[in-house]
Amino acid sequence: MSEYKIPKVWEWHEAVKRTGNRPDAGSRFEQRLPVGTAPLQVYSLGTPNGMKVTILLEELKEAGVNEAAYDLYKIDIGKGDQFGSDFVAINPNSKIPALMDYSGEEPVRVFESVSILVYLADKFHQFLPTDFAKRTEAMNWLFWQTGAAPFVGGGFGHFYHYAPEAQEYPINRYTMETKRQLDVLNQQLADKSYVTGDDYSIVDMALWPWYGRLVQGELYGGSAEFLSVQEYPHVIAWANRVAKRPAVIRALAADYQAIE
Repeated sequence: MSEYKIPKVWEWHEAVKRTGNRPDAGSRFEQRLPVGTAPLQVYSLGTPNGMKVTILLEELKEAGVNEAAYDLYKIDIGKGDQFGSDFVAINPNSKIPALMDYSGEEPVRVFESVSILVYLADKFHQFLPTDFAKRTEAMNWLFWQTGAAPFVGGGFGHFYHYAPEAQEYPINRYTMETKRQLDVLNQQLADKSYVTGDDYSIVDMALWPWYGRLVQGELYGGSAEFLSVQEYPHVIAWANRVAKRPAVIRALAADYQAIE
């Protein structure tokens, strides 16, 4: 049994560090982010959420959308770049990815990975259905991902892979939830090539960096075996199908080579 007792009033005891999480928002230091010549400026890192946007931008390039040219700059969240003044001006929540669109008369900031996906898909009329019912189904799964994935990353991933010591209760809790989500997705993909049907879309781009790479064993060391991912053959087949796309391959390479 844990000896921890819940206090009447929570207090933050961790020493203040520029790179660490703390219970307040806003910038911590002055920063000048680079701005390139492309219409789209992306500030990101090769995490699952960061990968979503790079995948879409490379898919747009593959589709011949020249107006979707972008510059990609690395935001090193381990060093606290996300708390700099310029980045916080784009995303007050200090999370990657973030995008600035300079293609119009006035710059447009876009933050939150799925918001960026929808923005770009709408802007370039690609990878998101225009039919109202089909678009609604796509939005169902995009909202599912935004609500569900934190249990995978901040829950399972944290306690299984990053926490300073193994704790049975949270590992069991978030493993159960992660497997439940994989089963939801496995059932959805049982008779479909992609999550919403026969057409590849930003839904797949949003889900693949989390669930696809999870079943491929690319997120957390040893987790594919731990989660018995062979129980989700439709997710595995989908994950492998998406992984073979040339734009996805290029996107992963671009994330690792983002400009410092």
